Amino acid sequence: MAHPPYRSARNVAIRPASAGGRDHWGIAEEVPVEIGFNGKAWAVMLATPNDLENLAVGLALTEGAIRSGLEIDGVDIKTYPEGITADIRIAEDRLDTDRISRRGLDGRTGCGLCGIETLADLHKPVEGQTAKRTIPPAAIAQAFEALPGHQTLNRETRTVHAAAWCDVDGKLICVREDVGRHNALDKLAGALLRDGELAAPGFVILSSRCSFELVFKAARLNASALASLSAPTGRALDLATALKLELATRDLDGGIIYFDPESTHG
Repeated sequence: MAHPPYRSARNVAIRPASAGGRDHWGIAEEVPVEIGFNGKAWAVMLATPNDLENLAVGLALTEGAIRSGLEIDGVDIKTYPEGITADIRIAEDRLDTDRISRRGLDGRTGCGLCGIETLADLHKPVEGQTAKRTIPPAAIAQAFEALPGHQTLNRETRTVHAAAWCDVDGKLICVREDVGRHNALDKLAGALLRDGELAAPGFVILSSRCSFELVFKAARLNASALASLSAPTGRALDLATALKLELATRDLDGGIIYFDPESTHG
């Protein structure tokens, strides 16, 4: 889209706010973010304006526009009165231009079937999928216990979701936050690409419910399991079973429940 002259504008994640009583917190920002390749717009997301380089790269990965972060030359972030742009610089021959041209994304905090162009795509295996490692319940429980301490923005706002990558022992390796749960996972994907962590075994935990599109994105990260604070939908469970991705949540007593019918856990 055409932009007015560049200027510095609000691109902080939280604005101050006041509330009655003893407690008060900030308000999480939600701004339009245009993501593109080599100066050409591709997607517009509503997102928390932090870690936007991670968001751009992660979305490109989970949507299948790129295959690895090594292909990217850089990401240019600019702020305009109407929003922020994140332009990925990459050689044209390293893009899936056919997929990009067929799929324009109008991303909202609660978007639809991310990464899906046709109904046939629902059952396609995810490229790069490897044999999954079973994650013990103690590791998932440890990760859930640790997550609140890493939710910096949520402590300030009580609004944003978190997505975290954990090693097989439940140690949190990387955490990203956003008002949109899809965005949080895409930011995590971008951060893992940048840090070269995607080759390491591990799993994802989410501070949100587990829906179909989040299973799809977690599989793009080659996660061994996806654990969320609430139970998965039926469609999410069906896809996770097909992709051999374990799904788990935590019950009211802190125990871990597995939803994958092929899981060896009780």
